[in-house]
Amino acid sequence: MPSLKQVVEALVFASQKPLVPREIAAALKATADESDDLAVKALGKTREAEIGAVLEEIKIELDSSGHAFRLIEQVNGWHFVTSTDCAPWVRQLFPESKPVRLSGPALETLAIIAYRQPITRADIEAVRGVAVDGMVNMLLERGLIRIAGRADVPGRPLLYESSEYFLEHFGLKTLDELPNSTELRRIPLPVAEPAAPSIPAPPPESAPAPEPAPEAESTPATEPAAAPDPVP
Repeated sequence: MPSLKQVVEALVFASQKPLVPREIAAALKATADESDDLAVKALGKTREAEIGAVLEEIKIELDSSGHAFRLIEQVNGWHFVTSTDCAPWVRQLFPESKPVRLSGPALETLAIIAYRQPITRADIEAVRGVAVDGMVNMLLERGLIRIAGRADVPGRPLLYESSEYFLEHFGLKTLDELPNSTELRRIPLPVAEPAAPSIPAPPPESAPAPEPAPEAESTPATEPAAAPDPVP
């Protein structure tokens, strides 16, 4: 009968995606429900906290064993990876898969977003001093950043933040693992000046209406003169 550590190792090794303790515990319970073996049923009662401790134990053992692979935890779970020291040789097995390389301006834009997210494009440009439309669109296409909503300011500009793939790509579990994250988040940076509210132009003044002409005084009508008496 394999031990809990061996079963956990086998599950992580065989999985095509990273696993979290909850998924491992679900696999242990499902196996226990299908088995009559008391030892297997006992493994099915393993708690997630215990599985997490076993994963940490395996990680420490592999880090100190000198093996060419390690167990790491990233934002989406635990999985085995090869040592970075062996990357030049391992890369030969995947010639069609080339690492994503970012230019200096793209890395600067990505760093500003990662440390100051969520952030608007105008605030990024205030820090860099240049337009960043192309950089932001490229980072969106590569899945390193995503749209986080709209800012509650006039114009409702889009807000940008790092994606889960950003953490995976750089081997991070949380944003707190960014270098000097606490210090760099406190440094004051330039921000975009709020746009002045547009004041509608006053309507053109209309020419004053002409004053009505004074009414002509009406002369009283004269009564017709009386006809003379007939001559006898």
